[in-house]
Amino acid sequence: MRNDTATASAVLALTGGPANVRHVTHCLTRLRLTVADPAAVDEESLRALPGVLGVIGAGTPSLQVVLGPGVVDTVTAEVERQLAAGERAGGVRSGARAAEADKGSRLSPAGPPRKGPLAASLRRIADVFVPLIPALIGCGILAGVNGLLTNAGWLPGLTPALAAIASGFMALIAVFVGYQTAKEFGGTPILGGAVAAVIVHPGVAKVTAFGVHLSPGQGGVLGALAAALLATRIEKWCRGRLPGALDVLLTPTVTVLVAGLATLYGLMYAAGAVATAIGTGANWLLTTTGAFAGLVLGGLFLPLVMLGLHQALIPIHTTLIEQQGYTVLLPLLAMAGAGQVGGALAVYVRLRHDTTLRATIRSALPAGLLGVGEPLIYGVSLPLGRPFVTACVGGAAGGGFVGFFAMLGEKVGATAIGPSGWALFPLLTGNQGPAPAIAIYAGGLLTAYAVGFAATLAFGFPRGTARGTAPPVTERTPAGSA
Repeated sequence: MRNDTATASAVLALTGGPANVRHVTHCLTRLRLTVADPAAVDEESLRALPGVLGVIGAGTPSLQVVLGPGVVDTVTAEVERQLAAGERAGGVRSGARAAEADKGSRLSPAGPPRKGPLAASLRRIADVFVPLIPALIGCGILAGVNGLLTNAGWLPGLTPALAAIASGFMALIAVFVGYQTAKEFGGTPILGGAVAAVIVHPGVAKVTAFGVHLSPGQGGVLGALAAALLATRIEKWCRGRLPGALDVLLTPTVTVLVAGLATLYGLMYAAGAVATAIGTGANWLLTTTGAFAGLVLGGLFLPLVMLGLHQALIPIHTTLIEQQGYTVLLPLLAMAGAGQVGGALAVYVRLRHDTTLRATIRSALPAGLLGVGEPLIYGVSLPLGRPFVTACVGGAAGGGFVGFFAMLGEKVGATAIGPSGWALFPLLTGNQGPAPAIAIYAGGLLTAYAVGFAATLAFGFPRGTARGTAPPVTERTPAGSA
């Protein structure tokens, strides 16, 4: 039984103490901390903590501690509790620093803004969707179970209830996106949700825009995102111009009215066209160039992650799930992690005398098989250099395998975003049902494992590196430095 309280206490102590922590967030696998003094972080001791799968960004203000799915939620909550308790007990942080921490206390996948406006904008958009992932996973699994029961003709009295439970969240996802958008961009969350609710209201069928009747749900999550962003801008404009007595009455009224009208007579139509184009484009890409698309997506996904550009895919995944019931992109991208597993196995075989590295691989492999790739990436393949590239070759091969079957008419999709590796199996489905999708996905994983292993064994080490001997230290970079 894990002790999340002890883990949180140890993490705080090894990051310079509560006074050194200015910002706390988390994503699906990582605890993200902004520290005032990076030199106060004891990276080696932090890596050695039981339950810590990796450390990223050591030596910078943006520190990421990889803990894995589930664990990160409870440890983050305990870290926040201990920081709050320290403030109450003795004012550990100044008022200004506490205000900064409160402002950034929302769950996000990337902590403080990265360099460059594009990465920062993508991060903030991703922040809107990340808190929705647990509901997407839960409802996606229930939808899959319900589909199996329905196809088998089992429990006919239960399947209608399961269908309602599984689809209820997706029917109202636009409202949740609107709420989260306003929250992330500094507006009143409930006003963002109220404006986004217009999109799914049945009454929009009576509204005509651009000569056609609107449909409830038209524009989906993209329309909700745009509507809530507009509502937030209008709300901020009103707050800065209306006196207190009028602000209470007029600001929410004007915000909902103006943003609601703009949503009905512009944003829903435009977002609907974009969403349709995304669905059509994804289908065309896989049907026409599936193998090539899989090669590119599976091979380049991890470099995209390192640059932060993968965050642009989150709204696309969500749009595809909303439109088609599954995203065809995620199974292709999941092959990138499988390539890392194969590459790590090759390193384990080749460098048999490097006991420290082999111990790291043994501890990180279970997480890698379940789709948590950071320990293998930042602890093994990236520090060694070449194995990271050859592992990406394995990911490309796995993506090409899955994409090839898409060209044959066998699409593989995921009903939710978040998990990958073996953890994605319960969420798999496709245009031919879950069984073929599971078989193709398993074949893709095996291909990525095998090619990642073979490519790393053949090309992942400098010439002259003796079997069982690690490459020269000068070729390595500190883990997490990328």
